[in-house]
Amino acid sequence: MASIDEEIKTNFANDKHRFVANLMFTSNWFKKQFIEFLKPYQISEQQFNILRILRGAKDWVSMNDIKSLMVDKFPNATRLSDKLLTKGLVERKRSETDRRIVFLSITEKGLELLKEIDESENTSHMDFIEKITEEEARLFSDILDRMRS
Repeated sequence: MASIDEEIKTNFANDKHRFVANLMFTSNWFKKQFIEFLKPYQISEQQFNILRILRGAKDWVSMNDIKSLMVDKFPNATRLSDKLLTKGLVERKRSETDRRIVFLSITEKGLELLKEIDESENTSHMDFIEKITEEEARLFSDILDRMRS
């Protein structure tokens, strides 16, 4: 792959500008790779994120908690949950004390789908991860955390 300068055919004012542009460009590239990986499973990356949250919780989770835990703070979690419900991947119930509160739980079918995805032989979407060391990954993650603080 070409450098970010060559990829978007521009000259940057400094390395910090180059870094930010490269971060956004690469983030979009990662997202595209992941969307392509999920296509055969007929779920979006946001739906996948909800399923993983529910699997990790091992219990009913409120929609507000799901929204706060999502990687992509997608505003329409209700629409996403409707699609997962239609596919039989989640169950939904309302709070008995406050009908405005909605809870989701992953179904056995949802767990089976995640297991199938986890065990997929199609790992080409993650080949890029082998190009960095654990130390580099930790350092980069620390830098990103620091940028958000």
